[in-house]
Amino acid sequence: MAKTALTQLQDQIEAIRREAYEAGYAAAMQAIRDFAAYPSARPSAVTAAAPRVRGRAKAPAAAKPAARRGRPPAATASAGGKRPRRGTNAALVAEVLKAMPAGSARPAEIRKALQSDKGVAMAFTSIRHALGQLAGRNEVAASDDGKTWRYLGS
Repeated sequence: MAKTALTQLQDQIEAIRREAYEAGYAAAMQAIRDFAAYPSARPSAVTAAAPRVRGRAKAPAAAKPAARRGRPPAATASAGGKRPRRGTNAALVAEVLKAMPAGSARPAEIRKALQSDKGVAMAFTSIRHALGQLAGRNEVAASDDGKTWRYLGS
């Protein structure tokens, strides 16, 4: 008796799973049909057929400004479009640690000082990486608990 009830329950679950799969498959196929029916709605069909130059698809000159209209400017655009030089994060963190009045600081305090004094927003992972680089050069040292860092000098 219990086995029959369990078998019926499993059959019902399987039927529900099958119906859900078929409904999802039907919806996906309809989305594909809709996408294929309206080629003008596709994003830039012209760039896909354009010839390749040095391994990259070359977009027409008229299409480039249109693609950038809706996007906000990149974060590096304020620096003239150039990326910061290598080691900039470590140098900034070292400067902040030098200026700390207590002689040591936690990464949160370093981040706050970078934002207020330098106007630089830096992720905690970047701060921790910079501290690791500076520790490798023996410019900073972690406290015994590993939560605060102090500047030793170069």
